[in-house]
Amino acid sequence: MKLVTWNVNSLKARLPRLLELLAEHRPDIVCLQETKTGAEAFPHDALADAGYVAADHSGGRWAGVAVLGRAEAPPTDVAAGLDGEAAPDECRWVEATVAGVRVASVYVPNGRAVGSPAFAAKLAFLDAVAARVAALAGGPLLVAGDVNVAPDDRDVYDPAAFAGSTHVTRDERERLAAVLDAGLVDAYRRLHPDEVAFTWWDYRAGMFHKNLGLRIDVILLSTELTGRLESCGIDRGYRKGSKPSDHAPLLATLT
Repeated sequence: MKLVTWNVNSLKARLPRLLELLAEHRPDIVCLQETKTGAEAFPHDALADAGYVAADHSGGRWAGVAVLGRAEAPPTDVAAGLDGEAAPDECRWVEATVAGVRVASVYVPNGRAVGSPAFAAKLAFLDAVAARVAALAGGPLLVAGDVNVAPDDRDVYDPAAFAGSTHVTRDERERLAAVLDAGLVDAYRRLHPDEVAFTWWDYRAGMFHKNLGLRIDVILLSTELTGRLESCGIDRGYRKGSKPSDHAPLLATLT
């Protein structure tokens, strides 16, 4: 079973690249974030032509998430939103069952500035994720997406440069750790305990070419699925080329 998560930073702008990824990797399950499309404009037909069915939670210009499954194993039992999130209309969580796995695509708020109302909303959202993961515990579960938190200093190109900023604070990291403690494992770290690698690079100042980034996109697996984990890696090729997202897709394979 092949899994992909990707913050596409506008599905309209990135649809050709997404279709390229689907054709190249033929994943069984895809989690998308920051689709930035209204429900009426979501490209269901183009995805169907590629052999996929999507369960989307779409709110327009900002955010938006989706779970994709192959046409022969489409998403079922779809649920959108989280109890306790501050802004449900931002469409940051959608879950469905695909090929016997409960799958959630998540896009955690950025938080803007430490101490701001947006930062408090980010912490509340992460608390809501942990509560939902605990409620789903006990079966095969995949939570994947852009968590807007670098789990530890290995996941930041220069921790000193981020001192006092979002994405690296103790409050954020403790909330993300609580999500894991609710019954999940960070797939990339399980297989690459010491490797420094990133999934996001700022568009400015040649940050990608200098490899100055953050690892803020994750695939989190329940214990049952972790036992089947065979590979997990970042496809940097999709951060290159024409009109790239500022994120690279993260891929995993289960036996």
